[in-house]
Amino acid sequence: MSKRMDQSRPSDVDEYIAGFDDAPKQDFLRRLRDLSRANAPTAAESLKWGSPAYSLDTILFVFAGYSKHANFVFTPSTKDAFADRLSGFDTGKGSIKLYYDREIPVDLLAEMIAYRIREFEVDGVKWM
Repeated sequence: MSKRMDQSRPSDVDEYIAGFDDAPKQDFLRRLRDLSRANAPTAAESLKWGSPAYSLDTILFVFAGYSKHANFVFTPSTKDAFADRLSGFDTGKGSIKLYYDREIPVDLLAEMIAYRIREFEVDGVKWM
């Protein structure tokens, strides 16, 4: 469950981030947003399922904040393509847990975003 102080539905990503209960979490989520925008500059930013999502004609990826970590979620095929580099992370079907007290793996996420964009544009892989 998300640990937003304000439990009303945010109308945009700014409100989503502002609703978290402390400045370090907000900063962490802002850095994920900046990383997302920098590496998918033509993607539309919106809220899907109450979380920040980045889309072209389909969702490319989503991130979400929780009490102890954030999740960065790709398609399972994108996550699987980087499985050898994700052994040190807790992962789910397409998600990677990013703990607030650890460094964001900026280079790895940037490569995964590039892969996901190519996966959609070249291979036609849609969201799950």
